[in-house]
Amino acid sequence: MNLELIRYNLFYPHRREAVIMASLSADLFYDILKRLDAAALARAGCACADFRAISNEEDLWENACNSLWPSTRLGDVRSLIVSVGGFRKFYADCFTFTLILNKDVPVVQTNETNPFAEEWAESDYYYDDMDELENSQPSDFVSLIDIWYKDRALYSKVIWGIPNSDGANGWFYNCPFRIDLFHHSSENNENNNGEVFLSTISDLPSVPSIEQERKDGKLWRELNDGIKLSWIIVNRKMKRAVNLTSWHPLGGQRHWPTDTDFVLRFGSVLPAKEVLPCQVAECILLMKFRMTSMGSEEAGEPSTLALTELSLQIEDMGGVHLNGRCSLLLLKEALSCHRSRNYDEVLESCNLYLKAQSELKEEKIRSECRFDTLCIVSGITIFAAISTMCYRKFENV
Repeated sequence: MNLELIRYNLFYPHRREAVIMASLSADLFYDILKRLDAAALARAGCACADFRAISNEEDLWENACNSLWPSTRLGDVRSLIVSVGGFRKFYADCFTFTLILNKDVPVVQTNETNPFAEEWAESDYYYDDMDELENSQPSDFVSLIDIWYKDRALYSKVIWGIPNSDGANGWFYNCPFRIDLFHHSSENNENNNGEVFLSTISDLPSVPSIEQERKDGKLWRELNDGIKLSWIIVNRKMKRAVNLTSWHPLGGQRHWPTDTDFVLRFGSVLPAKEVLPCQVAECILLMKFRMTSMGSEEAGEPSTLALTELSLQIEDMGGVHLNGRCSLLLLKEALSCHRSRNYDEVLESCNLYLKAQSELKEEKIRSECRFDTLCIVSGITIFAAISTMCYRKFENV
């Protein structure tokens, strides 16, 4: 560093960093940026013109995406991401906290004109326009799944297309839609090799007994706080991607269906204004763990859980599983829906949906109770009328 530069740094300390940055080479900038994660890389691109120019390099974003989502390193995923716009665009679409935000949850009204309290006909659930289906073929969708526990990658999977969806007029379009990670045909996923891979967690707290876990729920809390899920849907024809999960669990159920099972529920609220009469639907991702070893504190052995189920399905507000035809249309709409990086805002919209769904169920129960009461009163009235007629007829005889 020459004398003039030293004097400049002494008399203008607030500009010292800019001078030092200007004296560095582009190769050194590149070496610095490639060590950053995706979020830090995005912020560095806003720091100065030099960082902004270098941060546009696809190699940096590919490295960042590979570190964030291990599934992007599997198979031909790199070619897929390049074909839909590159790793920088992929990150912008599927950033960890860029989640689906849907505030258009209808309010359930408790009156006789409430359309949500009635049963919807099957024809109301999907378009009859085959052009829409041609733009939403199951083979166009690719799923990238990643699971973490306390920021440690546990499991990654790539599913090309939607399993068991062959045939344009087959059963898939009219049967409940579901993607089960461990029960689909190996021919739909070249990385599956016909085997079911069980990912285990080996650093959980030990559980003295199931009865003790029922009381304190220590293992359940650790599982809820530590597990994270990313389920990215990529459409090759639309060249778009979206993360369908809530990243953190929205709820769950422990000791179900057996004492050693733990079920976590992730998901998001999808827009369905032109698909469903209720205008919204819920994408539900269920993850089930089974305890294979309770461990022992004395021996220093931790509890071990095995991942036994991971599935994706879509339900309407009435809790009905949507069929394949309607689900494809909803997934297509999700690729271009509004998103937010505010996790609390996204969580609030999910809670709003659950509240509306609960109110809908309560209104249906009240409607059924009113109908049952009407049937009972009508039956008693008819019975009383018939009894009276018979009695009078008997008196006349």
